[in-house]
Amino acid sequence: MVKVNSYNNQIDKAALLEQQTVLVKRIAYHLLARLPASVQVDDLIQSGMIGLFEAANNFDNTKGASFETFAGIRIRGAMLDEIRRGDWTPRSVHKNSRMISEAIKQLEAQLGRDVSDVEVAEKLDISLKDYHQILSEVSTGKILGIDDLGVNEDAIKPSDDYIGDDPYQSIERIAFKKGLTQCIKSLPEREALVLSLYYDEELNLREIGQVLDVSESRVSQIHSQAMHRLKARMQSWQS
Repeated sequence: MVKVNSYNNQIDKAALLEQQTVLVKRIAYHLLARLPASVQVDDLIQSGMIGLFEAANNFDNTKGASFETFAGIRIRGAMLDEIRRGDWTPRSVHKNSRMISEAIKQLEAQLGRDVSDVEVAEKLDISLKDYHQILSEVSTGKILGIDDLGVNEDAIKPSDDYIGDDPYQSIERIAFKKGLTQCIKSLPEREALVLSLYYDEELNLREIGQVLDVSESRVSQIHSQAMHRLKARMQSWQS
């Protein structure tokens, strides 16, 4: 297996790391856009640099993914790990997040269709205003992302033909990606668009708000509800 040592015969490692520092900063500011003010961008960048060094030491260019793709996964993962080690989220926020996902799951099983935020609020016996407030609290108090669906984000970033050392994990990753793609396609149009702009186009919440002509807080609510809907629909992957 050809690892980073032979790869460095072609590209100087120091130059590679310097080049990808821009990637670290871009990912840090992308995450910062939906984190509380207490999180400092310098802390994200520091943990991201650790992820970048780990990526440089473990990259295998025979596996079919580019170094930038591989490094991006490791950088973001290192930032998320650091954030979660210092979890600032009150227990009530975690409880409300589980409550929303369960309400969506029950309603969609009962009605056999997408349910609206009004219907979820009625199910929870709260006002629509309070429901939107909970969505905002969950979105800003906790990073609710693809990796919260029960499978690490590594599962969806590499290309389908990227085969890791564990064949079972590769099969699981491909199956998960197909299942996730179908679930995203089945989302209400606006929720699917927000996820596409956020994860594929890498726009921040403010930029997405400009595209949709809504406030940044409303984008946060739509993103949060979309992720709760996905979490409810992909619950089998969390067992």
